[in-house]
Amino acid sequence: MKRAITAPPTLAPTALAELKAWLGISTTREDAELTGLIRAALELCEGFIGAMPLASGCEEILPAIGEWQALATRPVLTISGILAISADGTRSALGVADYEIDIAADGTGRVRIASPLAQTRVAVSFTAGMAEGWDTLPDAIQQGLVRWAAHQHRTRDNDKAMAGTPASVAALWRPWRRMRIA
Repeated sequence: MKRAITAPPTLAPTALAELKAWLGISTTREDAELTGLIRAALELCEGFIGAMPLASGCEEILPAIGEWQALATRPVLTISGILAISADGTRSALGVADYEIDIAADGTGRVRIASPLAQTRVAVSFTAGMAEGWDTLPDAIQQGLVRWAAHQHRTRDNDKAMAGTPASVAALWRPWRRMRIA
């Protein structure tokens, strides 16, 4: 599976404002860096909880097979289409009758190619995310994002800063963590 973000989430001004308030910053000089830290926190959060926090447009490349395949990104909100990818990279849209889609109650998106294709890969376009915007994210997720970004900002010059998720952030995100038994 190869995933690409085709439409990153739009960060509400309140996200940056909350981080700046947490850090006690009132100037705009560091806004770009702080916004970058929030975006990095979103990626870390997705890795930790197993779900994309904010709705984003995504694309995953899958084998063109006739069996049901689950998308790796969760929770899937909509699946907008499937393109066949030829060996030279050319893409062509599949007809609605050429594939089936399913989105389970837990947000797992699944696709199946209904008729044989000459191509060996397909690109699945979809939207995934727990919330449409910052203001609709669960409070614990928001607070963890702000705390992680603040931690990274405060320790940016410290070579011996702790790597990984701070315990206070992990405690906020743990109830949302999706675990799988292998």
